[in-house]
Amino acid sequence: MNIMPIAVATLLSAGAVYAATAGFSQEPATSRDPDVIFVPTPHEVVDAMLDMAKVRDGDVLYDLGSGDGRIPIAAAKKYKVRAVGIDIDPQRIREARANAKAAGVTGRVTFKQEDLFKTDFSDATVVTLYLLNSLNEKLRPRLLSELKPGTRIVSHAFRMGDWEPQETRHVGSATIYFWTVPPRKK
Repeated sequence: MNIMPIAVATLLSAGAVYAATAGFSQEPATSRDPDVIFVPTPHEVVDAMLDMAKVRDGDVLYDLGSGDGRIPIAAAKKYKVRAVGIDIDPQRIREARANAKAAGVTGRVTFKQEDLFKTDFSDATVVTLYLLNSLNEKLRPRLLSELKPGTRIVSHAFRMGDWEPQETRHVGSATIYFWTVPPRKK
């Protein structure tokens, strides 16, 4: 009697039990805790942000710190653009993917569990944010150096230090800010 198949089956079963009890996930492990707590952007603010950014056919929208995915989902649904949500929290990514599926936009929206300070978003033509002033300021050098001139950036509630917004809009009790990546100095 060959006991090798039995031993392999036992090891595989033990591995499955360990994976189930250890909270195994297909998502990569986060390397650190989120920088901000999740606070959903009200839907009327989402609509105003997309309007302010003048989202249009052919745009690629990145939402940095995408939470439940409402901004990328709204952009894909209303404007038929490609949208990418980046969030470090695996729970938010699962929720965003479920929301995209329910909205019928999984073919146009991708959610990535990544660190927004390390991820590549250089193909964006629109970037949306709802972070903190300090995080926006930390991101600003990358936004200015890695995004193409003309890329539109909209932030809910938080500014970018001394980089003055081109437009400020009040939506109910919320404030949103708009910038365009300027031409690079030669």
